[in-house]
Amino acid sequence: MSLSRFYISPEEWNPYSLVLTGDEAYHCREVMRHQEGDKLLAFNGQGSEAMASVKSISKENVVLETQNVTKAEKLPASLTLAQAVLKGKNMDLVLQKATELGVSRVVPLLSERTVVKLDATDKVKKQAKWQRVLIEACKQSGQNWLPRIEEPQPVDSYFCQIPNEELLLLASLHPDARPLPDILREYREIREQRPTSALVVIGPEGDFTPAEMATAQRQGCLPWTLGPIVLRSETAALYTLSVLGYELSQAMV
Repeated sequence: MSLSRFYISPEEWNPYSLVLTGDEAYHCREVMRHQEGDKLLAFNGQGSEAMASVKSISKENVVLETQNVTKAEKLPASLTLAQAVLKGKNMDLVLQKATELGVSRVVPLLSERTVVKLDATDKVKKQAKWQRVLIEACKQSGQNWLPRIEEPQPVDSYFCQIPNEELLLLASLHPDARPLPDILREYREIREQRPTSALVVIGPEGDFTPAEMATAQRQGCLPWTLGPIVLRSETAALYTLSVLGYELSQAMV
């Protein structure tokens, strides 16, 4: 039987004095019904994981006794997903699966064709909600690296500054979009090295507007074809992260 996993933020992480607080303490105490002496796992979202046992339980917190601490290695390549905000539970699905696939950062984008409309207050609330989705995905999957989630932002605002990733990709239905192997081959020929970080940009249902796509391409995003079948936005996100993660991992071997 697998052990329950609980998140402790890096700011509160002390491997030899671990304490669950807030939602995590409540989940441990009231939902999982852990008792003193029970074994569990705690992680900090930055690779560290501790095998521990419950030392004491109160209404405010759950104090743990550390038994062993390990550190998970990062994936060979850092992946950033810039995803147009999706309606309903589709955005949660993308965040969950992106976490499982090892994405490092998620940038929710608000495009002209995005159905979901958010004001300043909504953006803060959504970011907090999505942060919780990412944490829960880490807990469920055994992922010890928690992706960073940005506040939702307009497409033009995001691309007014050039992203730091080495390889910038834009999922595209346009005829000039190229297969990923061709893009990677050209990258290696020009740079004489392999990319260790990449950004993939996924549009909403109906895709980005021509103006938004032009903005992305001006900032260096390369149109990447996902094949002849038109994929839903959430499917495109998971497909691109799977393929790109595999290709870059192989390239780093």
